[in-house]
Amino acid sequence: MATIDAFQHWVYANPGHTHEERSEHWLELRRRFGPKTDWSGFNELKETSWQSQLHLFQVPFYYIEYGIAQLGAIQLWQHHRRDSTDGLARYARAMKLGNTKPLPELFEAAGLDLGFDEGHVASLIGELRVAMVEIGA
Repeated sequence: MATIDAFQHWVYANPGHTHEERSEHWLELRRRFGPKTDWSGFNELKETSWQSQLHLFQVPFYYIEYGIAQLGAIQLWQHHRRDSTDGLARYARAMKLGNTKPLPELFEAAGLDLGFDEGHVASLIGELRVAMVEIGA
């Protein structure tokens, strides 16, 4: 998600870029965010793999929506782990509003933080790590 979001931001912020610059920037982002994949013998595919992400062409900047949704889902999961009835009630309150309110108000209705600061995200990741250890993952 971070790779695609950073790539499309760069593409739109640098409209006069060349094919070579685009390829190099994609590879730089793959090194920064990507797994340590062995691309031996597939260099051309590695350089053009961004083209398989149809979101870039059909709904630019939509990937960030997935990230925001994940932040909300993790928080609901946290509440559910602590108190399943409360977690479900929070979810139901937000969903009852459906498409009638903007996203910040949906998060507020569920008692969720629509924050992107490092501390908030780190706390979510911390609880995910604990849960993964608990299940032996």
